[in-house]
Amino acid sequence: MRPSDSLNKVLVLDFGAQYAHLICRRIRELGVYAELVPFDIEPEEILQKNAKGLVFSGGPRSVYSKGAPLPRKSIYDLGLPILGICYGLQALVHQNGGRVGRATKKEFGKAFVKVDRSSPLFAGLSEESTICWMSHGDAAEVLPSGYSSVGTSDNSPFAAIASGNQFAVQFHPEVTQTEKGMQILANFVFGVCRCERNWTPKIMIEDALEELAKKIGSSERVICALSGGIDSATTAELLRRVIGDRLYCVFVDHGLLRKGERIKIGSVFGEKMGSNLVVLDDSRVFLSKLKGVRDPEKKRQIIGSQFIQSFAKVSKKIGGIKWLAQGTLYTDIIESAKGASKHESKIKSHHNVAGLPKKLGFRLIEPLKDLYKDEVRAVASELGLPDALIKTHPFPGPGLAVRIIGEVTKVKLEICREASAIVEEELSKSGLYDNVWQAYAAVGDDLATGVLGDERRVGHVVIVRIVESKEAMTADWSRVPYSLLESISSRITNEVQHVTWVTYAISSKPPATIEPQ
Repeated sequence: MRPSDSLNKVLVLDFGAQYAHLICRRIRELGVYAELVPFDIEPEEILQKNAKGLVFSGGPRSVYSKGAPLPRKSIYDLGLPILGICYGLQALVHQNGGRVGRATKKEFGKAFVKVDRSSPLFAGLSEESTICWMSHGDAAEVLPSGYSSVGTSDNSPFAAIASGNQFAVQFHPEVTQTEKGMQILANFVFGVCRCERNWTPKIMIEDALEELAKKIGSSERVICALSGGIDSATTAELLRRVIGDRLYCVFVDHGLLRKGERIKIGSVFGEKMGSNLVVLDDSRVFLSKLKGVRDPEKKRQIIGSQFIQSFAKVSKKIGGIKWLAQGTLYTDIIESAKGASKHESKIKSHHNVAGLPKKLGFRLIEPLKDLYKDEVRAVASELGLPDALIKTHPFPGPGLAVRIIGEVTKVKLEICREASAIVEEELSKSGLYDNVWQAYAAVGDDLATGVLGDERRVGHVVIVRIVESKEAMTADWSRVPYSLLESISSRITNEVQHVTWVTYAISSKPPATIEPQ
């Protein structure tokens, strides 16, 4: 879903920071399209994209180290507004004749920064001193000619610098810990870059429909991988509006679904798609291939590969299928290390990104690959999809396989499915379901002693996970009432066989991930 050239765009140059994409996300929250691009993007490509401003992201390297990622010097000649963030500040200083070195006092965590409110970057801030989030071991020692300090902290005289329409900050305005971060970004985007708010769900849909029409043509057929979640449902609805009955939605039951998922698919899409909704039960095939497999990456690879084989089976029956559509999101690409930077690390393979075999047999269509989950929900609402579907908690493509730690067995699969259903039911009863991002139960091989009736038994430990998030790239464990946890625990130990203990996961992301595998 690439925006049209008429839209305002801010490009974020990625220097390898794990959360560089959060800068894009925050700018999009302001109603302006932001795109993550490689740090060594050519100036000609920047001009082709009609960018109105550039942001240099943070990064894990030192600008003075051998092979450190640095932008092409010629981009400074474009005259575009630039905002450097952390490593981005250091790159700006290093390339323009200043000096960067190891900081005498490293700064990690919250720090008070005294800012010059006459600077366009800090216009409108109510107070001169503001809390910012620092994370750096290097610092600017000497500024380039023409640059001046517009912000200081206890440990740095150059916490923010400026020269003309070029600005840089040593802290991270994109994280929530920086109190005025969004206002600082807004000052750059609107006050310096002169962007207008025009990245809306309606515009997203118009661009997607236009792009799909150009890509598919007037006669080709498409199969859409339908999972029951909002991402694939939105993908299917966009395609249906463009190609009508040339779209075939394929729901593959891999035996790793949530409770009632298959029934929900029929009720939501049955009437709309008619005979073009294909439900394939390949659960025996998937589960047999997962037998004995404990490694989470191998499980994802097996599931991704088998999905393609299942789609190929359906495609052969329908005939004339060239395209496979998926509800891949931007976060899937980032976590699978398929994003803009060569310096990104892979967190996990997503079955619909890195889990796919090299030879697909299809050409891929991924109309949502540039969007975040909450943007997809906004698009889905604009498309008129039902609230029950829009508000459904995210569910991984590999299904319960990534919520079962170790080998997928019949017992653990049943525990995971039933316990997760209880977690969601109790959240709904309490009125908290829509207030959290995701909730489920996971299970591994750990066993614990329990007493059921007058009998001592050894059973599985169930891990309950409830998190709050905005875009799934960071998340915090939810402080739900103890009474809710008590109800969940009581029901799971009483209603789900082979379970003796229930625990609650209180690790945030980072350092943990939302899913256990």
